Amino acid sequence: MKISSIIYSIKQGAKNIQRNRMFSLASIGTIATCLFLFGIFYFILANFQYTVKIEEKSVGVSIFFDENITQEQITQIGNQIKQCEEVATLEYISGDAAWEKYRKNTFAEEQELIDTFENDNPLADSASYMVYLDEVAKQPEFVEYVQGLSGVRKVVNSDKLAKGLSDFNILLGYGSGAIIILLLAVAIFLISTTITMGISVRKEEISIMKLIGATDYFVRSPFIVEGMIIGLIGACVPLILLYIIYNQAIAYIGQKFSILSNILHFLNVNHVFATLIPLSLAIGMGIGLVGSMITVRKHLRV
Repeated sequence: MKISSIIYSIKQGAKNIQRNRMFSLASIGTIATCLFLFGIFYFILANFQYTVKIEEKSVGVSIFFDENITQEQITQIGNQIKQCEEVATLEYISGDAAWEKYRKNTFAEEQELIDTFENDNPLADSASYMVYLDEVAKQPEFVEYVQGLSGVRKVVNSDKLAKGLSDFNILLGYGSGAIIILLLAVAIFLISTTITMGISVRKEEISIMKLIGATDYFVRSPFIVEGMIIGLIGACVPLILLYIIYNQAIAYIGQKFSILSNILHFLNVNHVFATLIPLSLAIGMGIGLVGSMITVRKHLRV
């Protein structure tokens, strides 16, 4: 396509937006609203997934050994576990360390009981490995593997919590996806309506252009450009608002709801918008492109 044709398409697309200001503004407003809601859902989804990811890493698997096992055998078991790709961290807890932790948590304010067990360690044979996986959904397969290792007496894991976190993550993704698809469908419909109005206004002009030999592509391109411009503007407006809101929301939650800030983990604003900006621009222009192409194919038949 020639540069002059591209410039013509852009100029005509801009003129079409001016001719149909009301419908163009309605379409821009709808896309902006849809992408604003999309951004809100993205914030919620991304931060919940981030929180779940962090919580998943805190759901460990405790591996206890057979009685009278040697330190060499324990080390060998540890090396076998490290070879598993899903293992994020492996921590060895000796019997003395396990007893010290238990004593502090249980007998913190009962000095008499602490003195009673001063030279005795009831957990001397309770050395273990604490294993954290990169994905909690992989825990059942990992537990099955570890239970089959020689020298392993018992494996303790929070399978219900692991399954709950995994299922919640999946449910949140499906729910957000369904709502976003519905919003995008509404935006495409309104873009289509705007383009249809532009075609109606220029119907006679288009007929003359076709009669003197203008190609379908030359006739259709201004309307496609119009849809993409509307989509681009509709995407830029909510991004500015979302950037301001996200920063203020995190600061507000941190100040007013300190309990929530200890439970929820928020992504850095730059990390969030590194994905959200190109995604929103692509969706906005994509909505404009799809809506305009559907409309021109349907109505531009001279």
